[in-house]
Amino acid sequence: MRRNVIALLAIGLVMFSVMPASAAPPTPENPAGHGKALGVVPARNQANHRPGSANNLSYHNGPVMHTNTVHAIYWIPSGYTVSGGYQSIINGFFTNVASATTAGSTSNVYYSDTQYSDTAGGITNQATFVGGIVDTNPFPASGCTDSYTSVCLTDAQITAEIDRVVGAGGRGTSTIYFMFTPKGVGSCYDASNCSFSQYCAYHSWFNLGSGLTLYANQPYADTVPAACDAGQHPNGDDADATINVTSHEHNEAITDEQGSAWYDNQGAENGDKCAWTFGMALGSTATGKYNQAIGSGKYYLQREWSNRSSGCVLRGQ
Repeated sequence: MRRNVIALLAIGLVMFSVMPASAAPPTPENPAGHGKALGVVPARNQANHRPGSANNLSYHNGPVMHTNTVHAIYWIPSGYTVSGGYQSIINGFFTNVASATTAGSTSNVYYSDTQYSDTAGGITNQATFVGGIVDTNPFPASGCTDSYTSVCLTDAQITAEIDRVVGAGGRGTSTIYFMFTPKGVGSCYDASNCSFSQYCAYHSWFNLGSGLTLYANQPYADTVPAACDAGQHPNGDDADATINVTSHEHNEAITDEQGSAWYDNQGAENGDKCAWTFGMALGSTATGKYNQAIGSGKYYLQREWSNRSSGCVLRGQ
């Protein structure tokens, strides 16, 4: 999936304008020629599922996440729901990734990130999962309109809520917040790009005065399964669909946290170049196939781009 061009980030503000991804040339402020919404997982009904060139990723002098600390926020006000295992399965996924990466496992898709580096050194890929919190603050009035939901949140509304929840908590280049919203809630990052019609997730950053904050917007993928579900549920829950696109954004944030580190000559990040491709399954549970055994969990995740292999991989480099 390609990163879509929007307006440059003005310090302290979250602003967007609609532009095609190939229109903006590189500038010193925006070296990739791409905007603030990064790693936009395309909805499956979009024509181009694997944008970007066949060339390897190249380095553009920006920071990577040498280690990463993950927080999950479940914004679920009264009257909204998620599946029975949604939070526990997603929390378990992050816990398993943390366990496997800290142990130096080479048999999962996250290991491919360790071949990349920045001017301060290489990615060790050691993850820490702090935990998940449930945010019951009411949704604001819809700031956008999408084709599938009656509640639609703009990127500005999402980042404002993340900022409120984080407060004086940890921020910076090694910490990322995943914002999960409930079934039937949509979002748009500009007037023409909305969840389930154009995308399933994206990652980005903001600075609203409290410091740099990395985040990923994770709509409830099975709100529209045809758009955002990979089709396999090894854990027998809607969480499986969301975990696939969560992994996409997690890997991209590690290797290109602010859109200035690793991407190809068309702006595609490591997840973009392999979106909706899954390789060979390892086995099956009673409810679906899996291609990743991470810690004690089994998951069906897309592949990630490897410069070393010049292609998409599920494990190793």
